Amino acid sequence: MTPDPIPVRSASMLECRSCGAGAPVDEHFCPQCSRILALGRDGDYFSFFGLPRRLGLDSRDLEQRFRDLSRKFHPDYFYNAPPAERLASLERSSYLNDAYRTLRHPAARIEHLLAVEGLPPATSDQDGAKVPPALLEEVFALNEELDEIRELRESGGDEAALRTRLDVARTPIEHKRDEHERRIQELGDRWDSEADSPAAERLATLEALREQLLERKYIDNLLATIDREAASLGDS
Repeated sequence: MTPDPIPVRSASMLECRSCGAGAPVDEHFCPQCSRILALGRDGDYFSFFGLPRRLGLDSRDLEQRFRDLSRKFHPDYFYNAPPAERLASLERSSYLNDAYRTLRHPAARIEHLLAVEGLPPATSDQDGAKVPPALLEEVFALNEELDEIRELRESGGDEAALRTRLDVARTPIEHKRDEHERRIQELGDRWDSEADSPAAERLATLEALREQLLERKYIDNLLATIDREAASLGDS
């Protein structure tokens, strides 16, 4: 007699360790026995919170969801539970904290969206040393100015005057940063409005977001360089 085939769990299903029932991977508690489920696949913080993959999140709603889940997962509630449930509560509590820290910050939220949608991060090493084409002019001008300021500082130039030059050099970089903030917001709004759009359009929006985020990180590095140079001048 041919044995019955072994049932295969769907990749989108979890098996409850308490009763053996199947549960959707994004559920926190078994629909059959209500026991806490072991943490399934990692990676999608949006679905963990029961949220769509949107960038325009309501911060108060996110915080309320975080507090609600924190209470449900708190290890104190599972003090006398079997070891598997105690472990599940710890895993879910830790994962919840990571998810909340990520989704509450807009830039980290974009990074996470890129990851769950299968795009490379905007922090890859291969992009770190390359000046984004849109910033070549600003980077060239800033490097020239910083070289002159360093030479003057080393030769005993007036620190107050050098600090003023640094403030002037900072202005176009800050303007560029503000432009990027507006552009990232526009692209985020576009992504949120494209839920039913063709995949190619959504991918183009994500790639544009990644490019803008790379440039924004480079701008932040430029501003940090100016700050370090200002600190080297000491108190004027």
